[in-house]
Amino acid sequence: MLKARYVFPVTADPIDGGVITVDGQRIVAVGCSDIAGEVEDLGNVAIIPGLVNAHTHLEFSELPEPLGVAGIGMVDWIRLVIKLFRRTADNFDRPIERGLRESIQSGVTALGQIAQPGWPVEPFQRASLDTTVFLELIAAASERVVPLMELGRQHVRSVDASARWRPGLSPHAPYSVLRPVLDAAVSVSAEAGVPLAFHLAESREELQLLRSGDGPFRDLLDELGTCDPELFTPGRRPLDYLRALDGAHRVLIVHGNYLDDEEIAFLADRAERMSVVYCPRTHDYFRHDRYPLEKLLAAGVTVALGTDSRASSPDLSMLAEMRFVAEKYPAVGRDTVLRMATLGGAAALGRDHEIGSLQPGKLANLAVVGLPDGKVSDPHELIFSSDRPVVETWHRGDRPDVYVA
Repeated sequence: MLKARYVFPVTADPIDGGVITVDGQRIVAVGCSDIAGEVEDLGNVAIIPGLVNAHTHLEFSELPEPLGVAGIGMVDWIRLVIKLFRRTADNFDRPIERGLRESIQSGVTALGQIAQPGWPVEPFQRASLDTTVFLELIAAASERVVPLMELGRQHVRSVDASARWRPGLSPHAPYSVLRPVLDAAVSVSAEAGVPLAFHLAESREELQLLRSGDGPFRDLLDELGTCDPELFTPGRRPLDYLRALDGAHRVLIVHGNYLDDEEIAFLADRAERMSVVYCPRTHDYFRHDRYPLEKLLAAGVTVALGTDSRASSPDLSMLAEMRFVAEKYPAVGRDTVLRMATLGGAAALGRDHEIGSLQPGKLANLAVVGLPDGKVSDPHELIFSSDRPVVETWHRGDRPDVYVA
């Protein structure tokens, strides 16, 4: 049994002097300190569910700082990403291993990774966390459609004997994926019961391309010279893509920075199957318009949090993302922010039946956060109004040795 100053089940109020009883990989009881039995007192800490990073690109994890400068245009940033990929695409193992270590050290026990074809399997099989690996599908030219979807089907058929990773698909974005790829990915998702991630409404440049078929994205695609004219068809909007995605088993809308009221309502009506992943510090890095977080939550949309990558964020700390949200959106309850980083992410990945909250029967995935001294009316403030780090991570009932299971 583990005792802490506070235990935060997420689905219930914080427990002062809470105790969690673990048997094997699972939680068997959550209660107060008067539970009989041998107890390990962790001290002045909070035990929260293991954090769920619903969207990241770990292949950038060795970057010392984000690409470009704060406020860089999305298209200019993508040019830097393309240049980086051309230089490093044959060696993803080391940055991914570093990203996994950093994630575990910062309390993450589950994540959604966007992976490139040829991604290294071994680091995810060894890592003491659970990953949904979304194979990224980029097909801006018709000749890429058939071979790419065959890769996608092979990925979905993959089985990880260790159960440390499970497959998903990620047709990339409206400006990089032809409609046949999107439709095929939706069909595979529905047939195989795997989640699908799609970058949508990320920038004003994207909206311009959809609306009028021109702008900075058109210039970039012309430069690359391998694009089908279909990508420049004017008169489109994010809602068109939401409707196309609606047939998938489960959908993560990544970013959603510029969703309008009708699109938010569409997602709210499908909150059990469709979610939005907000990447707070990446959003801030590009100096986007204020994120519609209050609108999304008020409408009932399932909102998860992600770090994106070190190409657009200073690190992979979900706790830092949570604290950033709490500072930027003081009207949003701290309990809601904690839920987004735990149960919200679990729901987005389709895993809320086994992770994301501290409840009997769920996996014993825990993050232990140091707390400051003093008393507050809301115990959540001890987590959010402090710079104390995650001091321990528990995955399936074990304290991992940072990386190797």
